[in-house]
Amino acid sequence: MPPLISIRNVSFAYDGELVLEDVSLDINQGDFLAILGPNGSGKSTLLRLILGLLKPQKGHIYLFGQDQSRFKEWWRLGYVPQRATYHVDPVFPISVKEVVQMGRLARKRFPRFFNKQDEEAVIFALKKVEMLGYLHRKISQLSGGQQQRVFIARAIVCEPEVLLLDEPTTGIDAASQERFYDMLLEFNKTGLTIVIVTHDIGIVNKHVRQVACLNRKLVYHGTHEEFCSSPKLAEYIGDHHLVIHRH
Repeated sequence: MPPLISIRNVSFAYDGELVLEDVSLDINQGDFLAILGPNGSGKSTLLRLILGLLKPQKGHIYLFGQDQSRFKEWWRLGYVPQRATYHVDPVFPISVKEVVQMGRLARKRFPRFFNKQDEEAVIFALKKVEMLGYLHRKISQLSGGQQQRVFIARAIVCEPEVLLLDEPTTGIDAASQERFYDMLLEFNKTGLTIVIVTHDIGIVNKHVRQVACLNRKLVYHGTHEEFCSSPKLAEYIGDHHLVIHRH
């Protein structure tokens, strides 16, 4: 099968400062890929380029075999941003159901009305993340880990083929992180391709099968085991904190 996402010789700069340089990477059906790298290495920028939120200044991105510039079926990509990029207003009375329901808009044309099929999809997505019991709870009343599960439900409610997550467990306690990644592993086992950006894989390394290591350029792409035993690892890490041990 051709790659679901193919990145070819992509470069990108902010205000003339190069963040990504000549990056080429394929993401295949069924991958559970961790994109690693220190702060400022271009990890989040790469996700935004894949999602079309930024445009490559050099190179090309292909989504499901189609040039990104012509791609229209964005619902096939689910996205969970960094928790730091969204703020849950404690006063705004939006419910869990309404948050997840918004994820259905990606597959709708104007006028956008919700129907019974949408409601069934919301219930199914919340069941998958074990949050159905909170259907009518205000999102602001949930813990950080519970909120993140709801945002996962919003990302998968359109049944995407790829789920992209950017530092999804920042600010979540260790026990909740473990359960969170166990949940992602179950999704992956059912065929969902998962790409997760992180700077610390100490909690996920028993789940991921592939590693892409960024530091402006693509330093490494291969299996987790090969990465841990590669001499490139010591060269890359230096003083950066990357936990790579298996549990």
